[in-house]
Amino acid sequence: MTDYKKTLNLPQTSFPMRANLSQNEPKMLAFWEKINAYNAMIAPNAGAQTYVLHDGPPYANGHIHLGTALNKVLKDIIVKSRNMQGLRAEYVPGWDCHGLPIELKVEQEFKLKQKSVSTLEIRARCREYATKYLDIQREEFKRLGVLGVWDDPYLTMKPAYEAATARELAKFMAKGAVVRNKKPVHWCCSCETALAEAEVEYGEHGSPSIYVAFPVNDPRLAEVFPGQGEAVTSIVIWTTTPWTIPDNMAVAVHPEFAYALVQVKMAEGDARFILAEELVPRLKEVFGWDEVQVLASVLGQRLEGLQAAHPFYDRPSPVVLANYVTLEAGTGCVHTAPGHGRDDYETGLRYGLETLSPLDDRGCFYPQTELVGGLNVFKANPKVIEILEQNGRLLAQEKISHSYPHCWRCRKPVIFRATMQWFISMQADDLRGKALHEIDEKVRWIPAWGRERIHNMIANRPDWCISRQRNWGVPIVALICKECGHTYTDPDWVVSVVDRFAGHERGADYWFEAVLDEVVPAGLVCPDCASTSWEKEDDILDVWFDSGTSFAAVLEQRTECTFPADLYLEGSDQHRGWFHSSLLASVGTRGVAPYKAVLTHGYVVDANGRKMSKSVGNVIAPQEIIKQYGAEILRLWVASEDYQDDVRISTETLNRLVDAYRRIRNTCRFLLGNLSDFRPAEHAVDVDRLLPLDRFALDLFTRRHAKIAEAYERYEFHKVFHTLHNMCVTDLSAFYLDIVKDRLYVSAPDGLARRSAQTVLWRTLEMLLTDMAPVLSFTAEEVYQHLPEDVRGASPSVFGLRFQDPDMSATSGAPDESMAEEARQAWETVIRARAETTKAIEPVRKSGVVGHSLDTEVTLYVHDDLLDVLRPMAPMLREVFIVSKVEVRPESEATESRTSGGDAPDLFVSEEVDGLRIAVAPAPGTKCPRCWVYSEELAADDAETGEGVCPRCREALEGW
Repeated sequence: MTDYKKTLNLPQTSFPMRANLSQNEPKMLAFWEKINAYNAMIAPNAGAQTYVLHDGPPYANGHIHLGTALNKVLKDIIVKSRNMQGLRAEYVPGWDCHGLPIELKVEQEFKLKQKSVSTLEIRARCREYATKYLDIQREEFKRLGVLGVWDDPYLTMKPAYEAATARELAKFMAKGAVVRNKKPVHWCCSCETALAEAEVEYGEHGSPSIYVAFPVNDPRLAEVFPGQGEAVTSIVIWTTTPWTIPDNMAVAVHPEFAYALVQVKMAEGDARFILAEELVPRLKEVFGWDEVQVLASVLGQRLEGLQAAHPFYDRPSPVVLANYVTLEAGTGCVHTAPGHGRDDYETGLRYGLETLSPLDDRGCFYPQTELVGGLNVFKANPKVIEILEQNGRLLAQEKISHSYPHCWRCRKPVIFRATMQWFISMQADDLRGKALHEIDEKVRWIPAWGRERIHNMIANRPDWCISRQRNWGVPIVALICKECGHTYTDPDWVVSVVDRFAGHERGADYWFEAVLDEVVPAGLVCPDCASTSWEKEDDILDVWFDSGTSFAAVLEQRTECTFPADLYLEGSDQHRGWFHSSLLASVGTRGVAPYKAVLTHGYVVDANGRKMSKSVGNVIAPQEIIKQYGAEILRLWVASEDYQDDVRISTETLNRLVDAYRRIRNTCRFLLGNLSDFRPAEHAVDVDRLLPLDRFALDLFTRRHAKIAEAYERYEFHKVFHTLHNMCVTDLSAFYLDIVKDRLYVSAPDGLARRSAQTVLWRTLEMLLTDMAPVLSFTAEEVYQHLPEDVRGASPSVFGLRFQDPDMSATSGAPDESMAEEARQAWETVIRARAETTKAIEPVRKSGVVGHSLDTEVTLYVHDDLLDVLRPMAPMLREVFIVSKVEVRPESEATESRTSGGDAPDLFVSEEVDGLRIAVAPAPGTKCPRCWVYSEELAADDAETGEGVCPRCREALEGW
C-alpha cells in the first residue's frame, strides 16, 4: 500500500504552539536591544509627517502599578500604530522627579537617623532617591514591551529642564502676572506646605456642626425692623469648622434673600434671632423651639452694615453681603473668616476686613492667641464649643460626616490658611478667557465630556498658587526686601540667574548654594522703603508648574518633538492635574494650548468595579501578571477593554484573554506552516487570477484590516482586539482555513489551486503582522522572525513594516477597485448556506450513518432567487461545504413530505436562510485514500489496495 502522507504538502514551521511568554519575552527584549528595534520602527519614516504623543511624566517614586502599566501600554500602542501608518512618531518618555512624596520619604530617613540636615543635603538625597526609582520604573516599562528613547528620557530634575521651568516663570513675571500676596490656600499641617487644587483629594470626614448666635447691639436695628423695639437680638450662623470662629471678622447674608426677625419663647425669657425666613420651619426643629413668632421680614441688603459682636472676643463682626450664600444648609447667615476661605477672603477685600490667620505651619494657634493659644486647629474644636456654651452663644451642635479635602500624599485633612504665597493671576492678560477659548474652540477632547469638565474647572478656579514651602523643586528666583517685604522679580535678572544654574552640575542647587552677593544686583535699592537689605526667596515652585512646562523643556527643545503636541494621554484625574497646568502655562506664555487633542482613560478596578486597595486586598500588581501570564497578555488586556471608562481586571478576565491569545497564535502558526515553500516574488498570484473563493477571502480580510486601521486611527483599541480576534477565529480558522487546508495539502505544490490560496495566506499574514504588532508586539515579532530571511525584507524588526493599502493595490496586478458588491453578497449567501449545511449534517453524523462531512452528499433545494445565486457557484460548493458532492436544485424538486421507508432522505428546513432545504445522504462513489473525498471515478478495488486515487490526486501526483 502506498503511503500517500509523504505526498501531501503538510505544514512545516518551527514556530512553537506554546508561547511560554513569561520565559521567552526577556529573550525578545534582548533581541530588540541588539537590533535597536526602536530605530527600526522610526527610521523608515524619516522626513515623513510628524506625530507627537507627549508623555505625561509618571512620578519617580516606587514601582509601577496597573494604572501606570495601562497608561504606558496605551501610549505604546499609539506610537507603534502611528509609525506603522507611515508617520514619524517618536516617543520620549519622561519622569516627574521633584515634589513632596520624595521629600517626605527622604525626611523620614533622616528622622530615623536623628540627623538634622541642610536644604542641600535634602536635595542631594532626593535626587538619589528619584534616580533609583526612575531606573527601576524604566526597566519595568521596557519589560512591558514599550519602545522609546529610554537612554535619553526627559527628567524634571535635569539642569536644562529646571532652567526651562524657571524661564517660563520669568515670562509670566514679564507680563505682570505673578504676584505675592497673603491669601488663604489649602494647607497640609502634616506636610507643612501649601497645596494646589490637583494635590487635594476629597473624602468622608467627621466634623462638628454648630449653630452660633452673634449678638447684635446696633441702634440701627430699629431702623431695619421698625416698630419692633430694642430687645436683645442675635444673628445665627452655622459652621462645621468651629476652630475658625476665633478668626471671624463678619457675617455674610445674601442681598436678595428674605431674612426674618423671629421671637422665641425660651426658659430664660423671650429671645430674638435673625435668620433666613425660608429656613425658619426647619431650624425650629433643629433648635427645639416650641413657640416661634415671625415679627418682621426684610431683604438681606437691608442688613448690610449692622454691627454684630464676636461671640467671645471684644470686637465687632459686621453684616456684609455676598452672592455665594445659599439656603441649602445652615441658616442663610454665613460665618466669615477671610483668613480661612476663598469666598471669605474676597468678601474681606471688598469690605476691608483683616485677613486673620494666627497659625503656624503645623496648624497650631500662635501661643499669644487668646483662649486657644498653642492648640492644633482640630483639637481646638472642642475648646471653642466649650467657650460658646459657657457664653450662652451655642444654639445647637451635632456630629456630621461630609466630603472634606485631604492631602493627596499623607491623606490627612487639610485646612484653609492665609499665608504669603506666590500666585499666577487668572485675570492678568485674560489668562482665564484665553484658556477657555482653547478648550472650547481648538482642542479635541476624547471622550467629548472632557471638554466640559476642564472648562468648568478653569472657569471657576482661583488664582494659581505656585509656591511651596519645601526644599525639593525648582526655586522661585526672587528677592524680598527685609524691611518692607517688597519683591524684586525683574525678568532679565531672573533669566540671568537661571542661566547660571542651567550650566551648574546640580542645576537649581545653584540658587541654594549661592551667597547673597552673587545674586543681588549691585546697588539694588527697594523702591518702597529705600532699603538695600535683601534676602533670597526660599519657596519652590509647585510641581504641577514643573511638569506643566514640559512643552517648553521638551516639545520645543528636542528634535524628536514639535509644538504643540498632537496628543496628551493620561488618566481622567489629569483634567485637574497635568492637562490643566500645561494648558495654563502654555496659554499664559504662548497664547495657545500645548496639545491638539487630549485623550483620557479610566481607573483600573476589580471585577466588581471597586478601586484597588491594599486594605481591601484586591490589588493586582503588573509584575505578578507578567510572571504568571506574560506581558503580552497584559497588553492584550489593555487593548481588549474600552479604556475610556474604568477598566476591570480579574483572574477570570485574564484567563479568557489567554484563550483568545492562543487562538490568534494558532492562526499565525497555521499561516506560517503553510507558507514554508512560498516566496511572494516567485509564487504570488495576481488578484485577477485568484480562484473565486480566494478572491472573496482576500477582499474580506482586507476589509477587516481596513476596519482595524480605522480603529487604530480613532484610538478604539477594543475594536482592534475584537476585529482581530474574530478575524482569526471566525473568518480564518472556522471558515477560510478550514476550507482551503484540503487544497493546500492535496493540490500540486506549484499548481494554481495551491499558489492562489498561499497568496491569500501571505497577504493575510502581512496584514495580520501590522494589525497585531502595536498590541501583540512580542508575538508579532516572533512570527516575523520565523519568516524566511529573504521573505522578511529589509527591516530587522516587525515594527519596520507599514500598513498595506486597504484596496489591495500592494498586490501585483490588483485592480484599483475593490470586489464588486454583488459578488460579496453572493459569497455571504454561500457562507450562510454553509453554516446551515453543517447543521443539517450533524444529526446524520450522530446517528452513525456517516463519520465525517466528507462522507456525505448534499442537495440544496432553493427558491428561484437563491437558485440564481447558488447554481453558478455550484462547482465550488463541494470545497466550501467540505463534503464530497453538492447539487443545487429548484425548490419544486424537493420531497414535500417525509417518506416512510423510502430512499428519499429527510429534509432539513433552514430557519436562517429563507427558501433553503437541505438533503444529506452518504456520498456516492469510493473514498480516495489520499484526499478522503469520495469519487465516482475511482474503482473500489483500486482504493482498497491503496494504488488508486481520484482524478484530482492523480493530477497532483504527476509532479512527484
